[in-house]
Amino acid sequence: MKHEDIWRALDTLAAEHGMSASGLARRAGLDPTTFNPSKRRMPDGRARWPSTESLAKVLLATGTDLAQFTALVTGARALPAGARPARRVPLIGFAQAGGEGYFDDGGYPVGGSWDEVSLPEIADPNAYALEISGDSMEPVFRDGDLVIVSPAAPIRRGDRVVVRTRKGEVMAKQLQRRSARRVELLSLNPAHPSYTFDLTEVAWMHRIVWASQ
Repeated sequence: MKHEDIWRALDTLAAEHGMSASGLARRAGLDPTTFNPSKRRMPDGRARWPSTESLAKVLLATGTDLAQFTALVTGARALPAGARPARRVPLIGFAQAGGEGYFDDGGYPVGGSWDEVSLPEIADPNAYALEISGDSMEPVFRDGDLVIVSPAAPIRRGDRVVVRTRKGEVMAKQLQRRSARRVELLSLNPAHPSYTFDLTEVAWMHRIVWASQ
């Protein structure tokens, strides 16, 4: 068993249950950051392996036996008859999305710093996943949830969207109104403010097409 195979198997198991790595850890009763990509290497670069106790809790929480998990590690698990392979899409944390180097000028994911996650097939070849952090999007999206974002999906009033401003702010909101000059965004968490922007202030706006719950 290789270090990267163990972590890939955990990511795949999380995706099969509609969760991120953080969501999987939380379901297993572990700290939500236990399986984060940043925890998979020590500061000096040495491999950090998940503990036997952590794996046992994950298997119990997901109803997976050791043979099934081993099949994920070795890549031997077969798809059910008629099933399509899950698509792997780029994944980063929501807090990272405002940084430079993750999106091109058109709002499409670029660069080599993205993680990957297996999720349901999405037709848009530029679709990507964001992992929610914090409580600003509750109760609709919770810390550790994954949202799939499609740059190609048409956007209508009432849709939940991810917006990036030209100042580098990234937020998930509900589109309340869009005119030829302005866009009004309603906060998902009533404890957080809603926003109105001139369209010239918005770098891009993409629709959320799927979310883990």
